Amino acid sequence: MKSTHPIFERLHAGEAVPFSDAAYSEIGKVAARTMELSVELNNAPDVPTARRILSQITGQNINESTTLFTPFHVNLGIFTRIGKNVFINSDCSFLDIGGITIEDEVLIGPKVSIITEGHPIDTKDRKSLIVKPILIKRNAWIGAGATILPGVSIGENSVVAAGAVISKDVPNNCVVAGVPAKVVKRID
Repeated sequence: MKSTHPIFERLHAGEAVPFSDAAYSEIGKVAARTMELSVELNNAPDVPTARRILSQITGQNINESTTLFTPFHVNLGIFTRIGKNVFINSDCSFLDIGGITIEDEVLIGPKVSIITEGHPIDTKDRKSLIVKPILIKRNAWIGAGATILPGVSIGENSVVAAGAVISKDVPNNCVVAGVPAKVVKRID
């Protein structure tokens, strides 16, 4: 179920949408459907069942080579795209209104947060939602407890150390660590 409701088009175009906007309730409608399916997902008896339910949440056929361990949390799911042979460990949280793309062969450790949403800094506009997409490129490895913030890209073959906070793009073939994360090593 990919929503083409105008509020999502406005958010994806870069508009800050205030909570008071008449169309804001559309986000809640999609979230309610996702919450209902999430109960099933997080009570799935096995990986194939979890993958099937995640396919319903995302509206995308999740490839059988992908593994998802529960619990798993996503607020909408319809803006998440997951490639082949992806591993998502337990207790991850995806806020995907801005769009999350996870390419093939990606490893995601436990308790990773991928957040495409935020709020303006200016206090008069803070009760608005702004979104930016996240791209995790092929063969990246996201360590346990890492946080990936809106609008960043994780480079191909790169490693995000456990607990790192990613606030800027990560180049290909490197290891980043820290808060905020910085390149600590190049990978040959």
